[in-house]
Amino acid sequence: MRGKPDLAAKSKATIADVARAAGVSTATAGRVLGGYGYTSEEKKEQVLKAAQELGYRPNALARGLITGQTRTLGVVAGDIQNPFYASVLRGISNVAEANGFGLLITNSDEAQAKEVHSVELLAQKQVDGLIVTPSDTRKARHLHNLKGMGMPLVLIDRAVAGLMVDRVATDNIAAAEQAVRYLIAAGHRRIGIVAELVDETNGGLDAFLARAIAGDPIESELLYPSWQRLLGYIRAHRIEGLPVDPRLVQRAGSYSALAAQAAVPRLLTMPDPLTALFTTDGTMSEGVMRALTELKMSIPQDLSLICFDDIDWMSFHRPGITVVAQPRLAMGEAAARMLLERIRGEDYPPRTVLMPAEMIERGSVAQLDQPKAVPEHRRSGLKR
Repeated sequence: MRGKPDLAAKSKATIADVARAAGVSTATAGRVLGGYGYTSEEKKEQVLKAAQELGYRPNALARGLITGQTRTLGVVAGDIQNPFYASVLRGISNVAEANGFGLLITNSDEAQAKEVHSVELLAQKQVDGLIVTPSDTRKARHLHNLKGMGMPLVLIDRAVAGLMVDRVATDNIAAAEQAVRYLIAAGHRRIGIVAELVDETNGGLDAFLARAIAGDPIESELLYPSWQRLLGYIRAHRIEGLPVDPRLVQRAGSYSALAAQAAVPRLLTMPDPLTALFTTDGTMSEGVMRALTELKMSIPQDLSLICFDDIDWMSFHRPGITVVAQPRLAMGEAAARMLLERIRGEDYPPRTVLMPAEMIERGSVAQLDQPKAVPEHRRSGLKR
């Protein structure tokens, strides 16, 4: 009586071993196990039965050499510790797994040198396509080179100048405008903003503010998200006929909660105090909340607050924090679906999908005396 097959031996079974056990040629076994070419149903059944008995495990790299695909997607995230990217990655993973693809994930820390290295590494691993959050919207020769070599590529969150590929992002300008108009409708007239604003636009922050306040045309697609949200902040003031005080725009200058924390005292020591504050993402919100806690300020009694991005702690805080929630999971799913379409050879013109954000009211905005009514078309996206 034969004993049970040795697990170590089974794990080392080769295509040749499967072919011998099935009584077919190695080429036939390779076609069946690789999922390519034609094989009769009888021989296919013989090969699959032999592979199961021997515990054969396919060699993905070898299969890739034959089929030209490794059935893996590569992702370069800006900061995998950031909840925004964690949710986006989950969305990508959901779609990849449902379609039989694996993921290779790397992290750029918003540094282009690390991004270039990550892209090169994933290309060497022969991924079938890449999803990238570019750290630089203007200088990205490595991404242009990828496109030129025919690598399927989808961008998340940001565009790159001259790079005509698919992209998924939030409609940042409209979302920020909605949030600030909500504050204005609640009676607030002195509204501060804390934003990274890490990239120097032409002329810097002062020149950008001057152009935006004047209503001059601004090429917004290539702006980093924090600049787009600042533009929405300014547009809300313009629509509501309120002046913008440049002193209320506080630039952190880096993706750092500590930098955001340091910006808060500068806002609160002005002779004409602000009554509300808008933060442009989760990192800025973390720093702002640290500062307000240290200063023992109460929300919304001392200061009203709306944060861009919905982080877990914002719903646990009492009162809860009113937020602009990005559709992070849906963004990842959309990017993965678009990439798989390109891998399958779909030849659409490059597409940009701007997803609407959703305001969720939780009680961090105080109603001041004689507030303006919230416009009905703005209330439709507000959860209570």
